[in-house]
Amino acid sequence: MSQQHQDLIDRDRKVTFHASTHLRDFAHGDAPGRVITGGKGINIVDMDGREFIDGFAGLYCVNIGYGRTEVADAIYKQALEMSYYHTYVGHSNQAQVELSEKILELAGPGMSKVYYGMSGSDANETQLKLVRYYNNVLGRPQKKKVISRMRGYHGSGIASGSLTGLKAFHDHFDLPIDTIRHTEAPYYYHRAAEQEGMSEQEFSAHCATQLEEMILAEGPDTVAAFIGEPVLGTGGIVPPPEGYWAAIQAVLDKYDVLLIADEVVCGFGRIGTNFGSHHYGIKPDLITVAKGLTSAYQPLSGVIVGDRVWKVLEQGTGEYGPIGHGWTYSGHALGCAAGLANLEIIEREGLTANAAETGAYLQQQMQATFGDHPIVGQARGVGMLASLEFSANPAKRAHFDPSLKVGPRIAAAALEENLIARAMPQGDILGFAPPLITTRDQVDEIIARAKRAVDKVTDELTASGDLC
Repeated sequence: MSQQHQDLIDRDRKVTFHASTHLRDFAHGDAPGRVITGGKGINIVDMDGREFIDGFAGLYCVNIGYGRTEVADAIYKQALEMSYYHTYVGHSNQAQVELSEKILELAGPGMSKVYYGMSGSDANETQLKLVRYYNNVLGRPQKKKVISRMRGYHGSGIASGSLTGLKAFHDHFDLPIDTIRHTEAPYYYHRAAEQEGMSEQEFSAHCATQLEEMILAEGPDTVAAFIGEPVLGTGGIVPPPEGYWAAIQAVLDKYDVLLIADEVVCGFGRIGTNFGSHHYGIKPDLITVAKGLTSAYQPLSGVIVGDRVWKVLEQGTGEYGPIGHGWTYSGHALGCAAGLANLEIIEREGLTANAAETGAYLQQQMQATFGDHPIVGQARGVGMLASLEFSANPAKRAHFDPSLKVGPRIAAAALEENLIARAMPQGDILGFAPPLITTRDQVDEIIARAKRAVDKVTDELTASGDLC
């Protein structure tokens, strides 16, 4: 590392609180840092000019790839005309109107309006407020509980972090709050020993039964909504087992429970359809979007409100006056301009179709390369989402001792190969979510680099006696 690069990192250690970071180790120089200066296509470059394939598209978000000057031009043009004015009490901007029209067109029938924020976390905070408001308007003040899933990811706030079903986001933060419950994750690979003989369909029925039993135990008149990602993201990149969403929706319909589809990762083409809900036949009442909405060229999130909920929101303001919810930057003109330019690129270049076609190739090659690997328990995914789950004994789905840190070691080995793949929390799992512009040749290169990383750690585990 050059002295200039090292000096900047040393300055950073003194002044910056980094997200999802071992704060003490980073502040005291015991954890690495890196300054990223640019990117092009599926690659990013650091301050020393070292180039990496970004196999995770930032954080699942840079769908159109790096260095798209069309988006920068759209942001610049909007900034010259009007960079900001609030959207309270009916104020708007042209970019917001046009983006809302486009989002609703992509979302399809049954969706009515779009409310904007800055991140998936704040969008899910909005969802919880809308669910409470909805039931208050309907005269059901006790119907406020929201059921999420274990291993689900829905943000890092107090409420959105409560919806998240991952240990690290709860421990030491006094979460979850008392109106949030968590039911079983649709994680067929992680099914309990007594479920060994279950088919995927049977496991899906089991998950639906668990949900129904929770609703009955809590009292159907107290359960307001269910939230789920079409595909579990940060919880392991886990596609649902066969028949899962149909079984879940039948239970929600039975007890008049709203369905919130968290499309922050899947939305805008990532799994080969406009929304993950379309792929799995999900019929949500509310949809959360972010990440792929602007490909992270500007911060922007959205809540897409379905017709059923919108009618009640209108009724509420008719009775109580203007709704008491707002963000300063909601509908920010620069974010909306970036979103429009981003969605235009996705449409013009057929990136959703590429995610389906090249994504299918990615899944095939993952299976061909890692399906019989001695430390890979499962290679899984859909579209441009994939993961490898590592196992000390794949035939028995045996987990490695957590102290071995197999997932992080493989992610570090991949970085040595100039490949960014993500060590997922709560397990030894390596995640992939490349930009939607990725080609078959680039898929081959991603997998070749990942294979060298996995083989290197396998050799280390064998040499240390930790792999029999």
